[in-house]
Amino acid sequence: MADTAVLDVDGTLVDTNYQHAIAWYRAFRRFDLTLPVWRLHRAIGMGGDQLVPAVAGEGFEAEHGDGARDAWVEEFDRLIGEVQPFEGAADLLRELGRRGWTVVLASSGKQQHVETYLDLLGARDLVAGWTTSDDADATKPAPDLLQVALERVSGRAGVLLGDSTWDCEAAGNAGMRSVAVRTGGFSVEELTGAGAVAVFDSLTGLLDGLDGTEFARPS
Repeated sequence: MADTAVLDVDGTLVDTNYQHAIAWYRAFRRFDLTLPVWRLHRAIGMGGDQLVPAVAGEGFEAEHGDGARDAWVEEFDRLIGEVQPFEGAADLLRELGRRGWTVVLASSGKQQHVETYLDLLGARDLVAGWTTSDDADATKPAPDLLQVALERVSGRAGVLLGDSTWDCEAAGNAGMRSVAVRTGGFSVEELTGAGAVAVFDSLTGLLDGLDGTEFARPS
């Protein structure tokens, strides 16, 4: 009986995935580790706690994990001025609210980054709440952030909108159904394989087809 629309932010509502990949590339280079950008891109959607050991190994995580995450923040701060919302993002927030959904943003981003996104989207008056990386010990694909987001708005059950396989896996781990958009660079097959029940090329495409999705109306 879903009453809450749980929306990922990075790569779903705002176009950040490639900036994140470059920021991580530069962060790892500070530690004399050069990783292919395509490989980093494939991990975007994980939080930094999950991404560093996934791409650099547990040994690097133990020795340099916190330093690499700090370096990533510094590098991404230099790029965040380039970030823009995807077309239809604010319209989607408004439409979900109009249909009766409680809308909450489930972000694993840093507080200062999420604040920037809220301003870009004009979302403060359109959503009931949001999360940041400070709100859970383990980020996607762990379910923690999604569960925190649901609890924050006193939701009964949620449906997730995301852009990565990690979002869809987190939704499954949290007992939620998920809808995906391809704005993160993942294929339809990858997203459905990770649990998405529907995949759209864009937010505007989702808006046009909303009546045929899990977001048609709250239960």
